[in-house]
Amino acid sequence: MYKETNKRSIVKGISWRVVATTTTILIVYFFFGRLDLAIAAGLIETVLKVALYWAHERAWMKIRWGKKKIEPFNLWFTGLPLSGKTTIADRVYEELQKLQIPLERLDSKDIRDVVPDIGFSREDRNRHMKRVGHLIKTLQNNSISTVASFVSPYRESRKAIREMVINNIVVYLKANIEICKKRDYKGVYEKALKGELQNFSGVNDVYEEPQHAEIVIDTDKTSIDEAVEIIVKYIKKNNVK
Repeated sequence: MYKETNKRSIVKGISWRVVATTTTILIVYFFFGRLDLAIAAGLIETVLKVALYWAHERAWMKIRWGKKKIEPFNLWFTGLPLSGKTTIADRVYEELQKLQIPLERLDSKDIRDVVPDIGFSREDRNRHMKRVGHLIKTLQNNSISTVASFVSPYRESRKAIREMVINNIVVYLKANIEICKKRDYKGVYEKALKGELQNFSGVNDVYEEPQHAEIVIDTDKTSIDEAVEIIVKYIKKNNVK
């Protein structure tokens, strides 16, 4: 969000007055044929109207009538590991930034780097989601929207997020687990299948599909560009009008 500063208002006023004053000088000279009178009238008009323009602009900045507040929203990406959450969420975030609204990007890896002692048991994950929900709620209290991407495999944790924040939009990135394995450049699925990683969603732990997702994207059939377009259109239609 950008705020109109005094300096910007003054520069805008001066640039406009250069055009307007020149016009005034030409009009006075045309009717009276006196350049000195035309210049004097132009200078007096310039000083008065720059001050009046500045006062007028600042007064309207304080008037709320005609302004529409954009309520903050939370765009929550969920899905199996390697379903495309981070990639698509990053692209959506970049597109939404063009709307010039207060916006923050939250990703599971970044948050776990800040809180590294959180485990992957059901209890740990649910507790972790409540922390994330509190963070989002705090940002929303400051009119900041969020684009968040978390596996969030359990329905109770996603329900907790929905109850904690306003305008929660769940984006379920539906993906066949075999496709996710093929995308596994990190080798995490292989480690989970070998038993080296426990509580891994889709392998040795459950992933409970959302029952009430606002947006469902089948990443096996939908390209990244198409997915981004669908999500951004939804936000523009329902949240940023």
